[in-house]
Amino acid sequence: MSDTQQALDCLIIGSGPAGYTAAIYAARADMHPVMYTGMEPGGQLTTTTEVDNFPGYPKGTDGTAMMEDLKNQATRFGTDVRFGYATRVDFSKEIGGIHKVYVDDGNGEQEFLAKTVIISTGASAKYLGLESEERLKGGGVSACATCDGFFYKGQDVIVVGGGDTAAEEATYLAKLCKKVTMLVRKDEMRASKAMQHRVNNTKNLEVLYNTELDEVLGKMVVEGVRVVNNKTQEKHEIPVTGVFIAIGHKPNTSMFVDVLDMDETGYLITGAKSTKTNMPGVFAAGDVQDKEYRQAVTAAGSGCMAALDAERYLAAVEDVVEA
Repeated sequence: MSDTQQALDCLIIGSGPAGYTAAIYAARADMHPVMYTGMEPGGQLTTTTEVDNFPGYPKGTDGTAMMEDLKNQATRFGTDVRFGYATRVDFSKEIGGIHKVYVDDGNGEQEFLAKTVIISTGASAKYLGLESEERLKGGGVSACATCDGFFYKGQDVIVVGGGDTAAEEATYLAKLCKKVTMLVRKDEMRASKAMQHRVNNTKNLEVLYNTELDEVLGKMVVEGVRVVNNKTQEKHEIPVTGVFIAIGHKPNTSMFVDVLDMDETGYLITGAKSTKTNMPGVFAAGDVQDKEYRQAVTAAGSGCMAALDAERYLAAVEDVVEA
């Protein structure tokens, strides 16, 4: 890109509820936002089949369909939505400074200049770190039941985790599979009471408490698992064909290390009751900065806040320039 390239008013990195909502508000404010969706357009919600708690959908909706609705709403107001992902950034520390963001859209890395940047890169699934788990990814180990569950119809599978995500994955798989076994490492689940009731009322779903995955068995494909009771240290094998890891997520912030302030787990730190990062003109919204709530509706709310913060920032900078 040329050094004379005109800076965008607003560049949004990442999609999902936060990114698309930010785009809707930024577009309506005539900021002409350009969005790069990331490698997972629509974010984590595209891997969720049933969304029952997002306002405006009295009968519930499909996660992918909801993200498509948000995308269409953003483009309706003029957002330029593009496929691609940010590879690195060079943020200005000066108020009113121009930020550089480098994007790979499949045709090589390109440089973009922006007066404001909204980061909504979300989070990614965590894995246990077992060698056998890594080796058998794609051969029976997955972190997305809604993506891969169909392939295990009528079979026995394992779900690792005890939170809402694990409970949702397990109950979804129970509709397809012969039997689902949940491995919960503590003596109780972390999932909400509503999700626990759903698990307990699913006949072909068994929960093994105080139990951890010790090894995934199989050479080319999953043939079973070895589990260990973390109280008695007893181990036993369970024959299964699928292993679904649902132990949480980590924020997608690696490119911002030593650039933006973040906590010890990698979540971006924003100002109190705002989406402002430590860099002027750079804002963060959604799961990339929220480890407390991590809901679609709170992500959307923070996306709104980020766009409003960016709009006010631009207005303040323009006032200073005109003065």
